[in-house]
Amino acid sequence: MTRLQIDFDTEFDSPTPPFEVLLRRYRSLLEHPDAFVLLAGRAEQPSGFALITLRPTIYCDGPLAVLDELYVLPTLRDRGIGTQLLQRAIDEVLARGGGQMHINVDEIDTGTRRFYDRHGFVNIEPGTDYRMLCYIRELEEF
Repeated sequence: MTRLQIDFDTEFDSPTPPFEVLLRRYRSLLEHPDAFVLLAGRAEQPSGFALITLRPTIYCDGPLAVLDELYVLPTLRDRGIGTQLLQRAIDEVLARGGGQMHINVDEIDTGTRRFYDRHGFVNIEPGTDYRMLCYIRELEEF
């Protein structure tokens, strides 16, 4: 999974912490009961993964889920693996009482945006005609 994360970050030119740092962070995160990872393919050589974290919120009765990462190896895309991972993530969030799922997608990543649109996700605030935006501020380096 750590290797897949590095592949993901590299593919999309995102800053990537060193392997050892990511491995430590993944191990720590997965010890937390409000985080989980789903793998596609064989455990020893996964073809994709989804990382989900849950947090309390005032906007629904259950936790709010954040799909932090969803990645499928480029050579295996368009085979339904991403759809299966997303549906398994939704099912698990619902099983944990979740009421909402958030996903951040880069505006220029039109293929990924179409993927989430097809699966019922929107970036328009309900009842409005304007897009929701995500603001980020780095508080630490790797």
